[in-house]
Amino acid sequence: MTAPPPGDPIRASIDGVPLQEYRLGLAGRTWSILHTGAVLSYADEQRFLHEGAKRLPYGVVLWPAAIALAHDLATRVGARVLELGAGTGLPGIVAASLGAHVVQTDRNEAALRVCRLNGERNGVANVDYRKAEWTTWQDADRYDGIIGSDILYVTRLHEHLRRIFERCLAPGGRVLLADPFRVPSLALLLALEHDG
Repeated sequence: MTAPPPGDPIRASIDGVPLQEYRLGLAGRTWSILHTGAVLSYADEQRFLHEGAKRLPYGVVLWPAAIALAHDLATRVGARVLELGAGTGLPGIVAASLGAHVVQTDRNEAALRVCRLNGERNGVANVDYRKAEWTTWQDADRYDGIIGSDILYVTRLHEHLRRIFERCLAPGGRVLLADPFRVPSLALLLALEHDG
């Protein structure tokens, strides 16, 4: 998979599926992200989830939560950041561009390839890309920030996410999550708030 640098005509694809470009202007800079399609409305989401077999995993789509989290990161980013379910990588790329060392993780190889491609397109060198499963998480490093966009929708994974937060967040660190307030997501957020 190869793609032209930002600003050139897009002729990129992954596994035979064409990629589109999204540009985000923020903090005096413009980031360019390749993705299979933007989910901007509930109708877009339903169309994506119910298309035929010729679609890529959820993480290769640009979700509104990733755009929202990127905006939030422009004002507060730590020195070391862990991104869970990185997908196209927009929030982590913004954090890396603002000086953080970022570890971007995803369980899907295609999503990680697009994530890495987007990092290269945006000239970020301080990013590590790792394939990782939350259920078998091995990373014991501590991070100033743990970020994730639209990653809370599977209830059976909540206990694993909590374990990662507790194990990997440095003292005084922050967990920043962007979510469209799906019903399963609210249960975890309320539990985290209740537990302090």
